[in-house]
Amino acid sequence: MSSSREAARDLLARWPVVDGHNDLPWALREQVRYDLDRRDIATDQSAHLHTDLPRLRAGGVGAQFWSVYVRADYAGDKAVSATLEQIDVVRELVARHPGELRLALTADDMEAARAEGRIASLMGAEGGHSIHNSLATLRALHRLGVRYMTLTHNDTIDWADSATDEPRHNGLSAFGEEVVREMNRCGMLVDLSHVSADTMRDALRVSTAPVIFSHSSARAVCDHPRNIPDDVLAQLPANGGVAMVTFVPKFVLPAAVEWTQRADENMRAHGLHHLDTTEEGMRVHRAFEAAHPRPKATVATVADHLDHMREVAGVDHLGIGGDFDGTAFTPDGLADVAGYPNLIAELLDRQWSESDVAKLTWQNAVRALRAAEDVARAERGRRGPSHVTI
Repeated sequence: MSSSREAARDLLARWPVVDGHNDLPWALREQVRYDLDRRDIATDQSAHLHTDLPRLRAGGVGAQFWSVYVRADYAGDKAVSATLEQIDVVRELVARHPGELRLALTADDMEAARAEGRIASLMGAEGGHSIHNSLATLRALHRLGVRYMTLTHNDTIDWADSATDEPRHNGLSAFGEEVVREMNRCGMLVDLSHVSADTMRDALRVSTAPVIFSHSSARAVCDHPRNIPDDVLAQLPANGGVAMVTFVPKFVLPAAVEWTQRADENMRAHGLHHLDTTEEGMRVHRAFEAAHPRPKATVATVADHLDHMREVAGVDHLGIGGDFDGTAFTPDGLADVAGYPNLIAELLDRQWSESDVAKLTWQNAVRALRAAEDVARAERGRRGPSHVTI
């Protein structure tokens, strides 16, 4: 093992990774309809998943935001009930593995889990369609343990524009701004991955608490609408927010953008959703890749984004959000959740200090959640719950 890899493992033992986004719950839904006996994450699941407990340990993961994502075409109450099912499976995972996982609702819970040697398990709802335009539903998700909500997924919704759909509101509507204010009052982090640049700017203007980007990279390095423009990155120091770099090749490697568009079209031509990671979906993906070799992102590709984001936003505003089990393809060296030491070793080789890496892996994310909790206490002291409707 190289000296930088040894140093990376030692550092992660002290300051483990807080990963902002992992789609294991949706993969469990799609693959086995939540039958956790068929996908026992206490054992090696590398044939089916990017994630299991042995590989989380090998990767130095100390806290995971599990995405309780549901597809954007799940409309209305169907989206709400599916989100509840996603929450249920996260809680079931924690209950099945109490020696390894600890449900975390606060920054203090995250620190307690680290002290115990357990993996803090938090939840993030991916897409405002999950609340069906209801602030009461938003509050209910918070009470169930959801600690961030991504304002949109891939589709523009009734109150916020997505990065990958036609805009209808030039950012946030008036109700969308009220959603942000109510998230601040609850203590739920506002997640700006997936949203349009105008939605990012509106949310930063409205939010009194730090925002996060749970899994986004730098648009200046890879010009994809899912990434963060420099003017938005530059606002994070004033807001206190955290941009969590993602590993998805089409978001980090310019050459992969056009290839992925063709791969997605091939999936749809086979009657499959382009995000399908079931066994059938992966067979179609692999067949396409065999016929059309894929441009390969690497650990260095991701580190290039972090170097740029550090220059623009500062090291106090960076984190990691791999998007494992939510993407069909991963960079070389970051094949699954065991790969984080490779990225940390690359950063150490680039002369990142240990204190800077500790901020990236653990400290920044914990600080942002703690600050959101502080804001929520102050907001609840000033006003009660909002009952605004769209």
